[in-house]
Amino acid sequence: MESVDLDVLKSSARWLDEGRRVLLVTVVKTWGSSPRPEGAMLAVREDGLVVGSVSGGCIEDDLIARVHASGIAADARPEAVKYGVTAEEAHRFGLPCGGTIQLVLEPLTRDSGIAALCAEVEAGRLVTRTMTLATGRASLSPAQATDGLAFDGERLVTIHGPRYRMLVIGAGQLSRYLCQIAVGLDYQVTVCDPREEYTDAWDVPGTRVVHTMPDDTVLDMKLDARSAVIALTHDPKLDDLALMEALKTPAFYVGALGSRRNNAARRERLLEFDLNDAELARLHGPAGIYIGSRTPPEIAISILAEVTAAKNNVSLPTILQVEGAKAAREIAANNGATCGL
Repeated sequence: MESVDLDVLKSSARWLDEGRRVLLVTVVKTWGSSPRPEGAMLAVREDGLVVGSVSGGCIEDDLIARVHASGIAADARPEAVKYGVTAEEAHRFGLPCGGTIQLVLEPLTRDSGIAALCAEVEAGRLVTRTMTLATGRASLSPAQATDGLAFDGERLVTIHGPRYRMLVIGAGQLSRYLCQIAVGLDYQVTVCDPREEYTDAWDVPGTRVVHTMPDDTVLDMKLDARSAVIALTHDPKLDDLALMEALKTPAFYVGALGSRRNNAARRERLLEFDLNDAELARLHGPAGIYIGSRTPPEIAISILAEVTAAKNNVSLPTILQVEGAKAAREIAANNGATCGL
């Protein structure tokens, strides 16, 4: 889950422990354009203090006004509300044209299980929280990485768990830029490089550095469907070790930097290891989308754009992928040269 939503839960648990009353607001459905995705959360304290967001600000203002006007009753039951049903209302609350958002407003109590939920997430476990609107009671159970939010008007099922993880092989200059952006994207970043001449000067805040061999690191991290691996050393002895193990895991993205020629050679080498064609087909290489990037910051943006697409289950057309785009440009250039003869 995003750390901003974890902050919402932690703040809610702390306020409840202080004896405050709290309204937890969750986005459960959107139609058209929406500023925040399903599952986004906001906590409103009885005095109007808020953490998190469910829109661009106007809906938050209305929710705060509700709390100021009516308070948060100790025996109140959760309810579902919609914003943006009419064009006038959408304009009033700053929703994009055609945008409608449905929220569940849940008055929290000590029996809501928020503290227990925070403890599970902090322990690195993926958890399902099921809340019944008629009673306000909630229960926790183990979740799968493929589970998602569900709301049928009577029960709200939300999935909570640790942040997405990213393993970066290599602590060079490109890795610095990539990791800085990845931290901003809320990844839990681990940098693996056994070469002390690179790691001794590593100082990117919010990242963890390990000096073990890449294959051992992949195995130790127990990568799951919320993990990404990016090999950036240009050294087959390091990159290939990571890739041959990472491609066997459920990681949602496994990519490697390099030219098309180097990528083809890499695939040939990996076939010599215990990888099948389906596993090898998961490799993103050359990593990134084609934006004409040349500098390390531009290349980092290119790679993370592709990672983001994979994370959000967006299939990129071949023309946006580095290999496909460069091949298309070469064909176009050759055709132009032929036409000019």
